[in-house]
Amino acid sequence: MQSLTDRFGRVHNYLRISVTDRCNLRCLYCMPEEGVQFTDASNLLSYDDITEVVRTAAGLGITKLRITGGEPLVRPGLDGLIRQMSSIPGISDISLTTNGLLLAKQADALRDAGLNRVNISLDTLDSARFRFIARRGELRRVMEGIEAAGRAGFDPIKLNCVLLRGVNEDEIGSFLQMAMEQPLHIRFIEYMPIGHADDNWRNHYLPLARVLEVADSMGLQYRNRDDMRGNGPSDDYELIGGKGSFGLIHPISDEFCKRCNRLRLTADGYLKPCLYWMDELNVKPALGSSEAMEAMFRKAMDLKPASHEMAAKLADSALSHIPTERRMSQIGG
Repeated sequence: MQSLTDRFGRVHNYLRISVTDRCNLRCLYCMPEEGVQFTDASNLLSYDDITEVVRTAAGLGITKLRITGGEPLVRPGLDGLIRQMSSIPGISDISLTTNGLLLAKQADALRDAGLNRVNISLDTLDSARFRFIARRGELRRVMEGIEAAGRAGFDPIKLNCVLLRGVNEDEIGSFLQMAMEQPLHIRFIEYMPIGHADDNWRNHYLPLARVLEVADSMGLQYRNRDDMRGNGPSDDYELIGGKGSFGLIHPISDEFCKRCNRLRLTADGYLKPCLYWMDELNVKPALGSSEAMEAMFRKAMDLKPASHEMAAKLADSALSHIPTERRMSQIGG
């Protein structure tokens, strides 16, 4: 088997799969308050379609899958899809990114179906601020989802916190203290300009060097760790004397494209070589033919650029490609 290797020698073993572009939140950094034009259900890939794509991908060396959205748990029967994919030879790890609102009721079924890990979005520990950032929903339900994930046996449980200057940067210390006291992995993420490189992004973008500054000011001791399961682009740190850990995902201030190993499949059936650029391939015409689907994956490797150039966008420098107009929720985070 010839692995999925792009023009720059990067071997790809990771596929992120969006199952819906719908979401029950409207987070500041992801979607406008009025929402976006959602894909009609008839134009979404069916679970059988997704399983077919994954079967071909597994034959090309894809071993890791992540289910995303939108909010993936708003699509009914997700445990059935996970059960189908977990039975495919070569697939060794399936994870889920969720906002947690619907997780408490589904955690056990997802675990039983073969889901290995969960990442839960949590940008604030304050209820009122949660409503400001997410524009709807309740923090209490997210915390219940985190607790349910622990009871179901998911390990590690990762919390994704997008840092926004002037909005939640004052909570960095609270999140670090949370990681000291609980066996959770807090991942701080830089605000990315996916589909909207506007003044809102520029004004709220915060380099993650700030996290280490806060950790130092708190007198916390930490050291690099490289054993975090599914760490992807995260630079991870063990908190000495603490129960948990933290990580930094900084695509702009410390670009990690040189070690990118991932492709993305959108809910409406497009294979994206890079999150930021417009390039994408419609897989629907290839359904029913493993040879055509394999060719689609090979073409994605040929299209994959060296980097996403988000830092150049921040600096108003010229870009080598055309950025996507899709929002994060329409691609899959």
